[in-house]
Amino acid sequence: MGAFNLGKRYKLCSKVLIEDLFKTGTTIKSYPLIAIYNEVEFTDSSTFKIVFSAPKRTFRKAYQRNRIKRICKEAVRLNKAIIETYLTENNKQLALFLVYSSKDELNHVQLEKKVVKLFNQLIKSLHESK
Repeated sequence: MGAFNLGKRYKLCSKVLIEDLFKTGTTIKSYPLIAIYNEVEFTDSSTFKIVFSAPKRTFRKAYQRNRIKRICKEAVRLNKAIIETYLTENNKQLALFLVYSSKDELNHVQLEKKVVKLFNQLIKSLHESK
């Protein structure tokens, strides 16, 4: 039961790390998601920390942005085992910034498939950068 939670330890709060992500991070695009990531060292034992974003330019109302981020969080929560197992096997830690870039809202089933695709691309990219 505890394996599927996405608690506080997965939340990226450090402004310094987020700024560093945009300066030196690697970008992967998998429509409608854009992932910016960096390999980092955290003080705690978490394998990755993540931030979700929905642009204010596209979704003017706060409830729309919140809904998008909620659906994204749910999709990541259900499929985080894919990336978590890879990171623990290779003893890596990631800071991850996830941006929703589509103009329309996708339902959770479609978004879940996109998150799985994005995680597989991320693993492939990390594997190639060894």
